Amino acid sequence: MSIQDIIVQGKTVLGIEFGSTRIKAVLADDAGKVLAVGGHDWENRYEDGIWTYSLEDIWTGLQDCYADLAANVKKQYDVEITTIGAIGFSAMMHGYMPFDDKDELMVPFRTWRNNITGPASEALSRLFQHAIPQRWSIAHLYQAILNGEEHVPAIKFMTTLEGYIHWKMTGRKVLGIGEASGMFPIDTEKKTYNARMIQQFNELVADKKYPWKLEEVLPEILLAGDNAGVLTEEGAKLLDVSGKLCSGIPLCPPEGDAGTGMVATNSVAPRTGNVSAGTSVFAMIVLEKELRSMHPEIDLVTTPSGELVAMVHSNNCTTELNAWVNLFKEFAETMGMKVDMNELYSKLYNKALEGDPDCGGLLAYGYHSGEHITGFSEGRPLLARSPESKFNLANLMRVQLYTSLGALKVGLDILRCEHVKIDKVLGHGGLFKTPVVGQRIMAAAMDTPVTVMETAGEGGAWGMAVLASYMKNKAENETLAEYLDKKIFAGVNGVEMAPIRKDVEGFYEFIGSYEKGLGIEAAAVSSMVW
Repeated sequence: MSIQDIIVQGKTVLGIEFGSTRIKAVLADDAGKVLAVGGHDWENRYEDGIWTYSLEDIWTGLQDCYADLAANVKKQYDVEITTIGAIGFSAMMHGYMPFDDKDELMVPFRTWRNNITGPASEALSRLFQHAIPQRWSIAHLYQAILNGEEHVPAIKFMTTLEGYIHWKMTGRKVLGIGEASGMFPIDTEKKTYNARMIQQFNELVADKKYPWKLEEVLPEILLAGDNAGVLTEEGAKLLDVSGKLCSGIPLCPPEGDAGTGMVATNSVAPRTGNVSAGTSVFAMIVLEKELRSMHPEIDLVTTPSGELVAMVHSNNCTTELNAWVNLFKEFAETMGMKVDMNELYSKLYNKALEGDPDCGGLLAYGYHSGEHITGFSEGRPLLARSPESKFNLANLMRVQLYTSLGALKVGLDILRCEHVKIDKVLGHGGLFKTPVVGQRIMAAAMDTPVTVMETAGEGGAWGMAVLASYMKNKAENETLAEYLDKKIFAGVNGVEMAPIRKDVEGFYEFIGSYEKGLGIEAAAVSSMVW
């Protein structure tokens, strides 16, 4: 079939992911080949001490992203999208969206970026004997209870961003198990919320006499491959304001960007792992067994099929790195030069490889927001050096690349002490778009070979499209891992890079300075107050 016929007949899958700075749509065929993409840039707001996106931002962004995809399809193939074989929605993980009995959002969407639930996180971790990160939905809910927030008694339903979008598209209040595992801990044997911990939470808040129990307000859990409803007429109009897209299209379970990252890198089997590096950075390692100890720095979540995963998540990655690149862009333009951003990134990233393995004594923190791994509820980006430090462009760029992985490295070293075995690690996300450089720095940080695949640049939106394809096309009893191996990644090439010993040693020197220098960051947070 021609691509035009594939699109017209709906032999396609669509994945849409709400990233932190970009909403991306990927239209692919059933084998995962990308046919067209669309996008919409957006940015979170910091309002009344909360990192958030407005509902208007969400819907305007989704509609503009889909319209961009449709326009690109028309431009590339001279056909209109009227139907699609299957659709899936994904978004940045977790956060807090509580709704009342009128389906109204009661407080502004609280994103993963908020480090405002410390007391709740600590109390629930002690109660459950299970690490509850600050960004998890249950931590946000309990913090709202501790704060005495007036909306809590009126909660009828709570979900995450992609769960909200899916609900409005289909009318179904469901969530994929990978994302649900970041709302509340999962029983990986029964593939549902942990019943013991549900009971413990209900007993914890029993004296409040709320008219709801926790299990009544959480989304229903679905596994990869399950049917999660169909696009309603109202949903079709919300997605495609032109009215050309028909209703009745099946949707797969909505998943978080952690789950789609695992799919996009074929890292859903035990002893495989992936690192997603963009605005935030996280490593996902599929475990063979439970960790020996509870570690507040390590999240225990699941794959989209429900296998146990150790997750190391850092709130801050490339934001400060991008700020420095933009500064050099401004300088070049001031000097009358025309700047191509792809070329600028390539030259500056490759310049970093000329720097000293330990960054020449430079120290930096790219904390634009708090960082739970190192104990910060707020962040202040900073650069520090001694008079003897080797302050040059190569070391400046190298230290920005190193520090973008600094907090992640702290968490990864905990897994190393737990003797977690990893056969392969795959990288994806913006850090890896420039060939070699991000991959080499990540290999140094992990002291493990890192592979970047041809599909890495498409990221989570493509991973979500693949999950839609799995639901639509899987054979009976075919697992997600089997489907990925046989039907999506067979013949897909990847480039593996082994760690270079001087880089590994230099990164260890840097991380020693990074951990000793956290007091400088703390002083900046307490002193730089406006």
